[in-house]
Amino acid sequence: MDNVTAAQGFSALGSESRIEVFQTLVKAGKNGLLVGDIQQRTGIPASTLAHHLKFLSTAQLILQEKKGRTIVNRANFDHLESLAAFILEECCSEPGPQS
Repeated sequence: MDNVTAAQGFSALGSESRIEVFQTLVKAGKNGLLVGDIQQRTGIPASTLAHHLKFLSTAQLILQEKKGRTIVNRANFDHLESLAAFILEECCSEPGPQS
């Protein structure tokens, strides 16, 4: 993962509401949730929720799948794991000795 992609992912989580939405989707697991279900669980107004979902989707933190007239939203666990690995491996480990 490059610094730009990592920064976009971490930036997308830079809002209490987006963290709440993301946590809700992580807890929902691989089945994901419809927008109405997310709204019911978080209490975020529909128009605001749409903005947060777009932001999270653009940062690749969630995946959205259209099924007929509905959209299923899922946490992108692969990308989340990559972000966690990035911060733990790239930012928190000391470089080896230079030759």
